[in-house]
Amino acid sequence: MDRLLVTGGLGFIGSNFIRDRMSRFPDSYIVNVDSLTYGSNLRNLADLADRRNYRLEKCDIRNSEEIAKLVQQVDVVVHFAAETHVDRSIPNPSISLENNVRGTCALLEAARKSKIKNFVQISTDEVYGSASNNQTFKENSPLNPSSPYSASKAAADLFALSYHKTYGLPVSILRCTNNFGPFQSPEKFIPKTIISVLRDRQIPLYGDGLQVRDWIYVKDFCEAISHTIDRGSPGSIYNVSAGNETQNIEIVKRILKALKKSDELVRFVEDRPGHDVRYSLNSDSMRERFGWAPRHSLDDALNLTIDWYKSNRDWWEPLLDEKIMSPTPWKEKW
Repeated sequence: MDRLLVTGGLGFIGSNFIRDRMSRFPDSYIVNVDSLTYGSNLRNLADLADRRNYRLEKCDIRNSEEIAKLVQQVDVVVHFAAETHVDRSIPNPSISLENNVRGTCALLEAARKSKIKNFVQISTDEVYGSASNNQTFKENSPLNPSSPYSASKAAADLFALSYHKTYGLPVSILRCTNNFGPFQSPEKFIPKTIISVLRDRQIPLYGDGLQVRDWIYVKDFCEAISHTIDRGSPGSIYNVSAGNETQNIEIVKRILKALKKSDELVRFVEDRPGHDVRYSLNSDSMRERFGWAPRHSLDDALNLTIDWYKSNRDWWEPLLDEKIMSPTPWKEKW
């Protein structure tokens, strides 16, 4: 029986991963370590609370003593916990340093002193920075982060790799494109757009809306994570992408069309500082190594996501406030 420690498992991707992993491997034992901050939501996994093979531990991963005790109880660490919202990192960059770098270092040190079979670092495509029109990043492309958030994730990745090279810690790193799907915070682009339309409110769109992202349904990424846990090579980096590069304004139009609303709801707002124009990843290594490919098309995944937010108002309505739904959240005090 696998024994996994998942950090940040009450967040968006973390909670989807725990659900996916337990459905694929019902005998897996999962310790969910979460500090229960703003990005966490107990309701994301409320239905698992009484499962004998699932345990929630409230713990800040920067607490070296406590995290070391928990790591000693498992075989695999899957590290999601991070401050992930770029807009929040702009007015308060130190929070990215504290949680994304110091937190990762404390976790790596705990893993080094234990007998971990695999340490999976969940990273982001943003560490590569903005891609030019004809450019696609590979795993060995230079890191060129643009925001305090992406800089902190790049630093965490390098620390993880250093622990493999120096101490032989079996580290794997996954750098994925933009995820979307159930349980994603209303402050993120696709949920904010869906919720704005459902409430007949204006949709804030940064700059000219022509920024390009490669959108992947969260359940497809969760499958890629499990492949890496079970068959990944220590010291390896795997890019994960769906091949859905789409301009932000096109995503908004598809959501408006699906919900039968007018483009008049779109409101162009001031672009955020250091906003990358395009992300693009080559995921040949992931596809060839594991035979992985996304199972959901962009339109199918968008429809599934729209339906989820339509059916789960009781999940997202309590989370809304002026700051969460702000058209320019990087100007807010977080």
